[in-house]
Amino acid sequence: MTSDFFQKMKGVSKAPPAPRGSEILLAFAGSCTAMVIIGLFHNFFFRSTGGLPLIMAPLGASAVLVFGAMRSPLAQPRNVIGGHVISALIGVTVYQIVGDSQLLAFSLAVPSAIAAMHRTGTLHPPGGATAFVTAAGGASVHQWGYWYVLSPCLLGGGIMILIALVVNNLPKEQRYPQFW
Repeated sequence: MTSDFFQKMKGVSKAPPAPRGSEILLAFAGSCTAMVIIGLFHNFFFRSTGGLPLIMAPLGASAVLVFGAMRSPLAQPRNVIGGHVISALIGVTVYQIVGDSQLLAFSLAVPSAIAAMHRTGTLHPPGGATAFVTAAGGASVHQWGYWYVLSPCLLGGGIMILIALVVNNLPKEQRYPQFW
């Protein structure tokens, strides 16, 4: 019985084949374009006004999925946008309830976000980081409250998906999204 449990940890198959050079180049170009446009958008619209930030680390993790693993169910538009938005709503709400207790905030926000993303069919791993950031991110995040859900979560995810729709469909043999 115990040996069966540990045998499962060996996995069932070999690693997937390595991506072609063209796929790597396209992933690089797409993610670079998305990050540059998000950064420029942030600088143009938000930095000078002291407004809402558009830069958040979980968007970098989303770029890995959207451009590097675009066929994954976790990289589809519904998952990217829904995962960030739902997780941010949960993170902000948890912070509003528990206050500055960071340990309690992220310990409740992340599992709640996972459950909500599962329930809504929007599972996106960077959403867990979004819940963490919005619940325990500090004053620079908390000062925006629910506005943080709109920017950077909805706006940043939306910009990334728009770019992915163009870049990921450049090769004739690729199709993105796999589903909405």
